[in-house]
Amino acid sequence: MSIAPIVQTVLVRLPTERAFEVFVGRMGDWWAKGKTIGKNPHRAIVLEPYPGGRWYEEDAAGTQCEWGRVLAWEPPHRLLLAWHLDASFTHDPGCETEVLITFTPEASGTRVTLEHRHLERFGPSAERVAAALAGGWPTRLQDFVAFTDGESTP
Repeated sequence: MSIAPIVQTVLVRLPTERAFEVFVGRMGDWWAKGKTIGKNPHRAIVLEPYPGGRWYEEDAAGTQCEWGRVLAWEPPHRLLLAWHLDASFTHDPGCETEVLITFTPEASGTRVTLEHRHLERFGPSAERVAAALAGGWPTRLQDFVAFTDGESTP
């Protein structure tokens, strides 16, 4: 079984370097509270900035929920993440799909493209999970766009 990847593209009005920095360094600020896997709203969403680094959320009590790993860290143009959430959106390192985010300079800012691929790895639930992700990723990226509208370049 093969399921087409989810691909979403947005344009932000920031230079490529700044768009990358805000995406990875301020994810906990632009990602909607209560829209993560933790039992409590997140205080931070962390991407450790190197291949093999962790991708996780942390709540106000310091409880961490793992999301995956950094597979490739290539600022400011490319980020490849291992998504280790299973069909129930529970951390499972044995279930790995990939989220590729690219940052491409444009005259008016940066084109950010997110591709969530290898969705067939969700097994019998793949179509249901793909539909959920296809509904969620556009909202998260629009949250990122809205957040960057309030950012100024350094």
